[in-house]
Amino acid sequence: MPANLPAEAKHKWREASETRRPEEKIEKLQEFLSLVPKHKGTENLRAQVKRKIAILRKEIAEKKRKKAGVGGPKFFVEKEGDAQIVILGPTNVGRSSLLSLLTNAKVEISNYLYTTKEPTPGMFQHQDLQLQIVEAPALMEGSADRGTWGLQTLTAARNADGLLLMIDLSQDPVEQFSLISRELDKARILTRKPKARVEIERKYMGAGLKIIILGHLVDCTSKDVEQLLKSYGIRDAAVKIQGEATIDDVEDAVFEGTVYRPAVIIANKADIPNATERIEQLKGLVGEEMKILPVSCEAKFGLDKLGSEIFEMLDIIRVYTKEPNDRFPSEKPFTVRKGSTVFDLARRIHSDFYKQFSYAKVWSKRLRFSPQKVGGTFTLEDGDTVEIHMK
Repeated sequence: MPANLPAEAKHKWREASETRRPEEKIEKLQEFLSLVPKHKGTENLRAQVKRKIAILRKEIAEKKRKKAGVGGPKFFVEKEGDAQIVILGPTNVGRSSLLSLLTNAKVEISNYLYTTKEPTPGMFQHQDLQLQIVEAPALMEGSADRGTWGLQTLTAARNADGLLLMIDLSQDPVEQFSLISRELDKARILTRKPKARVEIERKYMGAGLKIIILGHLVDCTSKDVEQLLKSYGIRDAAVKIQGEATIDDVEDAVFEGTVYRPAVIIANKADIPNATERIEQLKGLVGEEMKILPVSCEAKFGLDKLGSEIFEMLDIIRVYTKEPNDRFPSEKPFTVRKGSTVFDLARRIHSDFYKQFSYAKVWSKRLRFSPQKVGGTFTLEDGDTVEIHMK
């Protein structure tokens, strides 16, 4: 991501960020583009802003169609359930078949190329979790350059909580996975954990503005980050860093450029004679960083493992809550990230639970005695039951 953009460009980005009306935001983004110098260091930024403009135009067109009662292909699928998982892959690899087998979705399954023309959702039950599975239109060469359906497909991937990258073992798996990887890379969607992940949480608190940095910086100081953010009009924010972040990583987060989406590779037609050999070829390409799940949609083989693979991929835990006077905990858990604390759970439930927190009781198999009285910084694990007491 480019450093040292002209002050006029930064000012225009600030205006675009603060604008809520899509039409006005498009205008501000176009003005911002005109102020960004054209050189190799700004190529990714320019492409990213053009994608934002294209998405906003699609949103406007979709709202107009709905208002007029006119049908048309859906562009977005609103999230439902505990997580949204998007199935990505080239045409005719079995995406519709997989969605049909896992969920209640009514989909057209055909041998014709590019049958799916809009994101199609369905609900998949895994234990006590509801997972929304969305089949995106097929990826093809040029999808990231806004080719046919490319914008819908890669916007769905960017908005998802996780990805299922589907390939067909009766075809060259390396070629298919390379195509998926190329298009995701161009769209700045990572499927391998980056060295640093930066999230800028804007506070908009009014008085007492300040920048809080949580995490480890390399090649720069807190003051450098504060000056950078202020140059973009960000004066009240928490900068949350996982790993070791550079000043460029922080600037990238200003533009919400690169996103990380965990992924599992679904290797379909694992029942064909040379499937094992082709899976080994794929393993040689992806290494140990990404799971490969062999399945057969036709023979219904391997699908029983998919729920647990998705759960592991998402890096989440289930936490149950209990009212102080109730005998049993809730049947429906909260889902939070691994490593979350009681404070994190309290925030998820309601801000009052965090602000007025006194202590909590935790029931857990790992504890010698249950319940155990704990503070807000107590780290939770999958299956814990929490009873929060307020002041």
